[in-house]
Amino acid sequence: MMRRRMSGIGYDMVYKIGIVGTGGIAHAHGKAAQDIDEVELTAICDVSQESLDRYGDHFGVKRRYQDLETMLVREDLDFVVICTWGNSHAEISNRIAHSRRLKAILCEKPICSTAAECEEMITVAKDNGILLAEAFKFRHHPRHLKVKELIDSGLIGDVTLIRSTFTGAGNPVQMTAGRNWRFNKEKGGGAVYDLGCYCIHHARFMIGAEPFRVYASGHKGKYNEINEAVAIQLEFPDEISTQIAIAFRYFGSQEAEIYGTDGYIRTDLAWNNENQPVSLEVKLKNGDRRTYDFAAVDQFALQLQHMCACLETGQAHRISPENSLGQMQVIDAVHASIASGKPVELHRSSTSTPSPSANRLTKA
Repeated sequence: MMRRRMSGIGYDMVYKIGIVGTGGIAHAHGKAAQDIDEVELTAICDVSQESLDRYGDHFGVKRRYQDLETMLVREDLDFVVICTWGNSHAEISNRIAHSRRLKAILCEKPICSTAAECEEMITVAKDNGILLAEAFKFRHHPRHLKVKELIDSGLIGDVTLIRSTFTGAGNPVQMTAGRNWRFNKEKGGGAVYDLGCYCIHHARFMIGAEPFRVYASGHKGKYNEINEAVAIQLEFPDEISTQIAIAFRYFGSQEAEIYGTDGYIRTDLAWNNENQPVSLEVKLKNGDRRTYDFAAVDQFALQLQHMCACLETGQAHRISPENSLGQMQVIDAVHASIASGKPVELHRSSTSTPSPSANRLTKA
């Protein structure tokens, strides 16, 4: 294997990666792979030869496969990035893990469709010695890491409320199942899976706990079967609440506000901000105001670099499989609440890493 120094870290492994699924999000991973020294995009896999050729030509990848197992056997890969439709993540991850042909799997968000699927993914990966991690790009941005640092330092006192949004001004007429997977229920589409997962993960990360009650309401689209707009309220221990608004069809907003007993922190362009400078604003009860500025970064590149660091040093990934299970338990509860019109209680511990058996939902 080629050896090359890892920028600013002090070791020199270059990791060979493969990408499974060559649709839209795979282009962001491909660009990131080309822009950093730590990885080499070696092979790609997709059921569509047309998509493979279009992607391979664009990124200069010659090793192209329509069969996953063939790619795993022929290529000496270190890890794979799963970029397919959400409803296929679990099945593909399990096939890769069973092969024992690589070290790790980085799976695009949401990691799968249900908590039950996630639990199986975790078991299969662990049984086969594979590192499994969910791809939430924003978790690697220095700004979010700084916000968490400020919260944990007590700067704004005890957190009491988090409000976040992720909306986009789409054309409802174009939001059909045949046009885009996001609007196709069978492929894992819907605002909760595609947008809400960001806000839910953000709240759980910043609070450092799991919600015990979920209430959500949604509006289905006129031209599809998915929930295009959803309002979510999560209730956490210590009287902490989260209010989330997500939608495909409203004016674009990506904001996160964290309120504490002594002040609040606000971020804009919270999720999609590739190659744009961003900032965070702090306002304290004593009148003090602070602004922290951050240079433009590629969150996808930082995400790949973090996976390489985990493989090189053995350090834990920022997003553990158990954390992803907690995430899917909340998403299950959101869907159950929308369907029933009632709050849903999550009976489990209040830690951010629930046990795999803590997967019981009860309608209030």
